[in-house]
Amino acid sequence: MKKHVLLPLALVVSQAAWAQRTLTGRVFDATTKEPLIGATVRTPDAQLGTVTNATGQFSLATDASQVVVSAVGYKPFTVAVPAESSGLRVALEPAVEDLQTVVVTASREAQLRTDAPVAISKLSPTVIQDTKPTLLTELINKVPGVVMLNYGNEQHAMGIRQPFGTSAYFLYLEDGIPLRPMGVFNHNALLETNPLAINSIEVVKGPASSLYGPEAVGGALNVLTKRPTSVPTASVGVQADQYGYRRLQFGGGGMATPKLGAYVSGYIARQRNGWAASSDYDKVSVNGRVEYALSDKTRLTAAASYNDYDSQTSSPVDSVAYYRRQYSSTTDFTYRKTYALRARLTAEQQWNERNQTTLTVFFRDNSIGQNPTYGIRWRSGASTATGEINESRFKSYGVLAQHSVQFGWWKSRLLAGTSFDYSPTQYDAHQIDLAAQLRADKKSVERYTVTADRPDLSIANYDTDLINSAVYAQLDVHPVEHLQLTLGERFDRISFDYNNYLDQSSGNKTFQQATPKIGLTYDLGHGRGLYANYSQGFSPPGLTAIFRKRPNTPAGAPAEFYYNLKPAHFFNREIGGWASVLNNKVYVDVALYQLDGRNELLSIRQPDNSTDYQSAGKTLHRGIEYGLTYKPTAELFFRFGGTNAVHRFEEFQLSANQTDAVRNVNGKDMPQAPRWVANTELTYKPHWLPGFRIAGEYQRIGSWYQDQVNRVQYNDKGLFGARGVSVLNLRTGYSWHETLEVFVNLLNATDELYATAATRGNTRTDRTNYTPGAPRTFTAGVQYNFIGKK
Repeated sequence: MKKHVLLPLALVVSQAAWAQRTLTGRVFDATTKEPLIGATVRTPDAQLGTVTNATGQFSLATDASQVVVSAVGYKPFTVAVPAESSGLRVALEPAVEDLQTVVVTASREAQLRTDAPVAISKLSPTVIQDTKPTLLTELINKVPGVVMLNYGNEQHAMGIRQPFGTSAYFLYLEDGIPLRPMGVFNHNALLETNPLAINSIEVVKGPASSLYGPEAVGGALNVLTKRPTSVPTASVGVQADQYGYRRLQFGGGGMATPKLGAYVSGYIARQRNGWAASSDYDKVSVNGRVEYALSDKTRLTAAASYNDYDSQTSSPVDSVAYYRRQYSSTTDFTYRKTYALRARLTAEQQWNERNQTTLTVFFRDNSIGQNPTYGIRWRSGASTATGEINESRFKSYGVLAQHSVQFGWWKSRLLAGTSFDYSPTQYDAHQIDLAAQLRADKKSVERYTVTADRPDLSIANYDTDLINSAVYAQLDVHPVEHLQLTLGERFDRISFDYNNYLDQSSGNKTFQQATPKIGLTYDLGHGRGLYANYSQGFSPPGLTAIFRKRPNTPAGAPAEFYYNLKPAHFFNREIGGWASVLNNKVYVDVALYQLDGRNELLSIRQPDNSTDYQSAGKTLHRGIEYGLTYKPTAELFFRFGGTNAVHRFEEFQLSANQTDAVRNVNGKDMPQAPRWVANTELTYKPHWLPGFRIAGEYQRIGSWYQDQVNRVQYNDKGLFGARGVSVLNLRTGYSWHETLEVFVNLLNATDELYATAATRGNTRTDRTNYTPGAPRTFTAGVQYNFIGKK
């Protein structure tokens, strides 16, 4: 009898205990192992639920035997509740075809891609890991409407709604902080980053000055670094190609406690005897990040980046060497040495469901020393030439404060912030004398040699106390259902006290500007929507342009021989839309834009290869960008992105001299401005061989004019007979249970002869400078990964 009474009592007690228990655990990305913030954990009947905190952890009191875990951009997952009430680990797989991508660059805070009234693209962790890039160009060129040129050894140029080249109209950021202070732009700035530390990359196309300030004109590229992983991880690998490139890479991290986590990654790269002459280089790059949750509402992040780069710089080649595939260099003495240290401390406070504050203090220490090939001055037929050695240095001390608040009316949100950046800078450049060994035709140089270092002949020498300050605000409101109105405005002030040691002058210069934006987003439902925006951008001239005398300036010339350049202004009008069809198997997005430039700063090559800076009166940049993804099955994924654009001089006077044959280029195409750019890729991941992948990628860049007067085009044939650049890349790899990875990349698989840049001056006697693209390159790598169970 006693047994019959105790048994039901035990069952009741057991069920009560089950009902009262609290389920705890962590949710993280199955690819990166990073914690997922705001993931939903709920019962199947949706009666009970919770969301994960900043470290991906959750707690839920439930008696359910299963819970459903979901997050925006991931496949939902149903998991059985274990007998033990704690320690549940849920890894969510990214949903490649999901439209609801979360982005942070469009408004400086996490939001759905479909809520942003701008053209923005995101390269996901899956894309980055599958690409296994040696260079960032291999990733960035996958973004529709973007061309990133490979100048060798991680050096590069960019084109986003602009002709591709070295103009200062693109802003590069790391976790939302500019890599460099405004006014000290360098087109090679992305070599000061660590590709192994990148979690994802977001690219905003078109002016983003209303949030990010000057230089964010053609677009803003934000590199988002890896966070501490939710479970312990470690990796080590090697990568190499047949041209002497070798790389050792490493990474690892995890949560030391439920509140404290860290992640460190980096690589050591070395190249010797590459396919291009004088292209040896070394680089050490390390990123570290520590996160600490003071409470559920307060989080601290400390991050640092160290990059040390030392490279020879191979010169462009003339047509003789280019078409013979003689990847020679006219110099063996040119170099670029870069040191970049960045650090930041960020505090995030979630006051309540409606209010959030972020405060970041940051520091930069940067120097670039170089003997550049672009500094060589030579006139046709001469047996002598000149070059230069220069060094640029700066340190930055900055703060960025931002607060966002959500209101009860019209589902509105206001974001406001301010920034201050104090950057003392120094720059000096002096002449070197060269001897020029000519080819037999006496019209081109086969080799330069240094005959004298001339520190007594200064080209530029100045220092400044550069101060960048700004305030900005953005308001999002929903006046009617499905419609979002975005209003933004930023005011920037750039000022600097300077000492110009070339003419013993000193003083102060100030540039200031307000840049507004207005945008609309309309949700049509069923994965479809439209957007429109009007925005402005501006960019003051860089310091090196301000304090460098014009070419052929007489020795001892007064200040009027310096550049007196105005800030460039841009006005952008844009409409676009997106649609998901066939049960989310096909996703299409389109953007049409017109960007009107005023006083756009242009570099004009002179007969001696020097550069004269001029401001064009009016320019036009008009185009259509489009992207398509198609996932017909779980095994196949197809991607296509492209842009058709016109970049044209509307009003630009080259010369006021009545005897010059060409005095203006009104109505002519800008140089290095192809009418069509496209990139497409097909990836296959078979179910019958888990962990295996194979992909083919096709890169297409149309013909372009080499000069501003439109006399000569780069119009060579590539793969499939296409004019311009036409290149095929192949990639494959295999991962054994995420532990051991091997991969092979075959870039330029058909060994096409192509140029990443081909430029020339405007006179008939000028000759083309070619920057050759890499020949067929076979890259292989192996990596071991440890993934803990803790």
